[in-house]
Amino acid sequence: MKNSLKSAAEKKLLIAAHRGVWGGNIAPNTIEAFEAALAQGADILEMDVLRTVDNHLVVFHTGMEKYHLGRDICLNNLTEKEILSIPYVNIDGVETEQRIQSFDSVLKRFKGRCFLNIDRGWEDLELVTKAVERYGMQDQILLKSPAKVQYFQNVERFAPDYMYMPIITEEDQCSEILETMRINYVGAELVFKEETSAVAADTYICAMHEKGRLLWGNGIVFNYRTKLSAGHSDDISILGHPKDGWGFLRTKGFDIIQTDWPCLLKQYLL
Repeated sequence: MKNSLKSAAEKKLLIAAHRGVWGGNIAPNTIEAFEAALAQGADILEMDVLRTVDNHLVVFHTGMEKYHLGRDICLNNLTEKEILSIPYVNIDGVETEQRIQSFDSVLKRFKGRCFLNIDRGWEDLELVTKAVERYGMQDQILLKSPAKVQYFQNVERFAPDYMYMPIITEEDQCSEILETMRINYVGAELVFKEETSAVAADTYICAMHEKGRLLWGNGIVFNYRTKLSAGHSDDISILGHPKDGWGFLRTKGFDIIQTDWPCLLKQYLL
């Protein structure tokens, strides 16, 4: 099975931009945010997909409607046409000219330009793969999901040849299962609260690398109370201690770092 991501990671540590680069007047998960991320050196665009009530895909993070659109609504209950007419609000809550993008429009825009990590699409993999295959972009796509058998089965059924990573939290209880399935298991996103967690152990990381698997680490901060990489975060890095943030992940041997600050991470890695 193909693993174009591994070929890229053999040349350098890869930077994944979390929902693109957004802030100010630029909204997340938009073409504008993704273009900004590439301009700042990102190798992978992380994005969220959402299924509309009429079974189309748009690029948006579920549950964030009130914050990013200024409306207390649920996009899952709307049609694609209704959704694509809704404007984003900017960081100050002011309406912008930006609109939610269809998944197809994002695929067309970035065909041949970078890797795309499709997040929150694990319930709708059939729709995701049909869209990707319309544009012949399978080699650019990285799928991820929580480490649950029901999602592994969806991957095996609808996307067995796509590059796939489970999101493994604290302890790996899924590799043995995945190795028995028809899945292109290229690596894993590792989430750990403490440096002593099983998935943060040097022995585990070395064993995964020996099997040829890539490891995805997180600099991003969703909530300061919830540590994704034992506190080695973007926040620490940009406040003057990058060796304790991004540097920890690089030294540990992560092949990909997800960040909200790709330009600063790229400068640090030079």
